[in-house]
Amino acid sequence: MFNIERWQEIFEAIAKNKLRTFLTGVSVASGIFILVILLGVGKGLQNGIEKQFERDAAGLISVWTGTTTKEFKGLNPGRQIQFRNSDYNIAVQKFGDQLEIKSANYIFWNGAMVYGKETGNYRYIGVYPDYLSVENATVIEGRFINENDFKNSEKVTVIGQKVKFDLFKDKSPIGEQLVINNINFKVIGVFTDPAGEREETRVYLPLTTTQQAFGVGDKISNLDFTLPKKETYEEALAQSTKFTQELGALLRSKNTIAPDDESAIGINDSIKNTKQFYDLNLYIRLFFWWVGICTIIAGVVGVSNIMLIIVKERTKEIGIRKALGASPSSIIGMILHESIFITTIAGFIGLLSSLLVLEIVGPQVTSDYFINPEVDFRIALTTLILLVFAGALAGFFPAYRAAKIKPIVALRDE
Repeated sequence: MFNIERWQEIFEAIAKNKLRTFLTGVSVASGIFILVILLGVGKGLQNGIEKQFERDAAGLISVWTGTTTKEFKGLNPGRQIQFRNSDYNIAVQKFGDQLEIKSANYIFWNGAMVYGKETGNYRYIGVYPDYLSVENATVIEGRFINENDFKNSEKVTVIGQKVKFDLFKDKSPIGEQLVINNINFKVIGVFTDPAGEREETRVYLPLTTTQQAFGVGDKISNLDFTLPKKETYEEALAQSTKFTQELGALLRSKNTIAPDDESAIGINDSIKNTKQFYDLNLYIRLFFWWVGICTIIAGVVGVSNIMLIIVKERTKEIGIRKALGASPSSIIGMILHESIFITTIAGFIGLLSSLLVLEIVGPQVTSDYFINPEVDFRIALTTLILLVFAGALAGFFPAYRAAKIKPIVALRDE
């Protein structure tokens, strides 16, 4: 039941000790403010990491070549290894039944492209039809390269959305001719990529067309594969580890490379990288929780100490109340009300301030690894409820001590 006299007492006590109440409130508000900010930062890091892994297919295994560092079978170190169609074919022949996605590419890092009076320089890549899934991209106009384009070495191309805006403006590019290094290609599709604008400055061609039109023979830059999904991370990791070891051994043997020369053929397994990144993210969030909770505990301890001081100052008043017949529960309630009131108001201020800071500052931070720092409002509200409970607990022990004071002892207190 609402007791106006009790609230009058609380406000009178606060008015008599404005500075003390203010400092107590600041310690509580800063605790929840820091905790919510840290949780928001942790979420921003998590969003950034997840965004990085949206760039490519889940569980992508990419293979590329380098330079040999060890002598093997009479061949000196320092040889530059070059993948060819036969490397892709032998890998598919051996592991084809284990693969979900399989592709290869040849990359030209820069090429002059012309449409009408518009020109630009973009990366163009010869690919297999599966490459759209490798990049986790989505066709938004037209279609992607298909098996017929690949087998017949059709002069067709699929362009990124950024290339479309740069060269074709608001016009649909489907069916138009795009000149790539003085060779005409028909635009059959436009794609968008979750990794953003940088990935959308690419242009894709059938690999067979690329090899013939630009005189690179049967050369390949990279091989890309994914394996079927497993129920658990441990199963997926075991599967990918076995596959990468066997694939590496196969390709090193074919290219006369020492079995332990990892510089000559590099293999990146995104499943292993995912585990490392998410473990790091978990540790960061746990650390943020620990720091924030410790800060809140410090604030709650401050509330408890202030309540002890209040009980000491009001000992004689408490004695008079008990002598006049006040019950122990009413004494406890009197102290608890003040403790809960200060904790709740300060907690709300800290919570709203932190959410406001995240709302204003968060969008201003631009980083590939830190995106949209935010806090689930339910988690924030739960944190506030726990804080109020902790404030009540902090006030209970001083209140219980006050309730146990004998009236005659309290009246003698100076």
